[in-house]
Amino acid sequence: MNDELLQRARGIRALALDVDGVLTDASLHYGRGGEALKTFSARDGFGIKAAQLEGIAIAVLSGRVAPPLKARLADLGIPARLVIQGSLDKGRDIATLARRLGLTLAELAFLGDDIPDLPALALVGLAVCPADAAAEVRSRCHLVTRARGGRGAVREAVEVILAAQGRWEALVQRWAAGEVPEKFGAAARDCRAGDD
Repeated sequence: MNDELLQRARGIRALALDVDGVLTDASLHYGRGGEALKTFSARDGFGIKAAQLEGIAIAVLSGRVAPPLKARLADLGIPARLVIQGSLDKGRDIATLARRLGLTLAELAFLGDDIPDLPALALVGLAVCPADAAAEVRSRCHLVTRARGGRGAVREAVEVILAAQGRWEALVQRWAAGEVPEKFGAAARDCRAGDD
C-alpha cells in the first residue's frame, strides 16, 4: 500500500457503494414477469458487516431504482436514510450522504465503476473501483481492487481501509479464535424490526 493510499484510507469513516457493477457484476436479469433479479456476493456482505462492526458506516448511492436491493440492504443492516437510488447527480448526492452521516467528504470513500460515478469519486477522500471498472474510472481512482464488481471488490476495499487503520489483523484473529462477534447479525435484525 503506497503512502498516499495509506493516508487516505486511515481517515475513512464511511464507505458509500454503487450497486450495479459494484455490489453486483453489472448483469441485469429479468424474470418471466419482467421483475428485476440481482445476484450479490456473500463475501462482499461479510466485508460490509465487518466494516459496520468496526465503526465504518455503509451507504448506497445508485443511479437505478432496484426493488430487489431493499431486501439485501435489510439483510446487511443498512438504514434507508443512507440509501439513495435513482441518482442523476452523484456529486450532489454523495455530499448529501456525507451530511446525513455527519462527515466531511474527506472522511468518505466511494466505490463506483462507471462514468456516472466520476463526480462522486472526484469529491471523496478515497476513490475506489473494481478491477473491471471502465478505464476512465480506473485512471481516476486511488484504489483499483484486484476483485471484479460483485465478486469481492467491496470486501477488498473494506480490508484495505481497516488494514490502514490497524484493525484488520485483529478482526481476522478474533474470527480465527472462534470469537464470532455477537452483534454480527444484530444490525440486520434491527433494520428489519424498524420496518414493522
